[in-house]
Amino acid sequence: MLRKRWVRIAGTALVTGLAVAYLLWKVNLGKTAHTIASASIGWLALSAFLTFVTVPPQAWRWRMLLAARGIHESFAWLNRAYFVSYAVGQVLPTGVGGDASRIYETSRRHPGFGSPVAGSVLLERAIGGAVTLLLAGVGIVLAIGNYPIGPYLWIELLFVVGTIFAGVVVFSAGLRRHLRRFVPLLQRMKVERLVRAVYEGVHGYRYHTSTLLAVAAITTGAQISRIVAIWAGGRAVGVEVGIRPYIVLGPLLFLVMLVPFTINGLGVREAFFVSFLGRLGVDPDAAFATGLIFFLMTLLLALPGLVIILWEGFRRAPVPVADA
Repeated sequence: MLRKRWVRIAGTALVTGLAVAYLLWKVNLGKTAHTIASASIGWLALSAFLTFVTVPPQAWRWRMLLAARGIHESFAWLNRAYFVSYAVGQVLPTGVGGDASRIYETSRRHPGFGSPVAGSVLLERAIGGAVTLLLAGVGIVLAIGNYPIGPYLWIELLFVVGTIFAGVVVFSAGLRRHLRRFVPLLQRMKVERLVRAVYEGVHGYRYHTSTLLAVAAITTGAQISRIVAIWAGGRAVGVEVGIRPYIVLGPLLFLVMLVPFTINGLGVREAFFVSFLGRLGVDPDAAFATGLIFFLMTLLLALPGLVIILWEGFRRAPVPVADA
């Protein structure tokens, strides 16, 4: 166990080092600092607004998923949980750390509903991934023959195929009995109970088609808002690229941020912006600045959650239990 931990730490350090080395090779830090200092306040404000406005719809879709499994929670508290998860996600690997905080806090408020709570959060993440790939498919159609980003299109296509396969495995009633053959292997790995709880928590939603469609629609609107926010951040630092390439960039970036290469995507996120936008003729310093603006927006999104954590810690109040 200790050896695996050190291997994971070494791998994270290696990826971070390579990303930072790539950035130092491509970017003039002094020029980047000047670019950010000269950023348009109006475009930055628009980017911030489009980032924050996605939180209430996401809290509402989560409320719908919980209600479908008999868990009723207030809209205000779910917004609070979302903001806290963004703060937690700044110090834990990727958005997975934030998801874990939502599962933990909500399960404490609703004892005995751990499996459906986990299922709601994981399904929300899965639907988000599926919508991301749907938007990526739109981006692929828009990009073919128009932008020299061929390698990225193949990566998105691979994710699309993988998501379709995962969806069939999780929701298919016919495949359910075939999954039992993996139980002995999971038991030997000592993860059978965890995997079963997660699977049951997600699989139960196959009977709530209308809820899933509504959640997908809300997710689509939220992700489009985030993509436009990234575009606005680029415009703030003088990147005069139309919004169509960002329809390809955004979904890929969301997928990259899910993989715990580094803590909170440090280095990898900025290197992705430099590589992707560089293929469109964008100056590396402006591309790097766009990535930093995106990171700044994630920090701003985490501030309300940090305030909540500090305030509740100061009051030393336990997590309140929801009314039955």
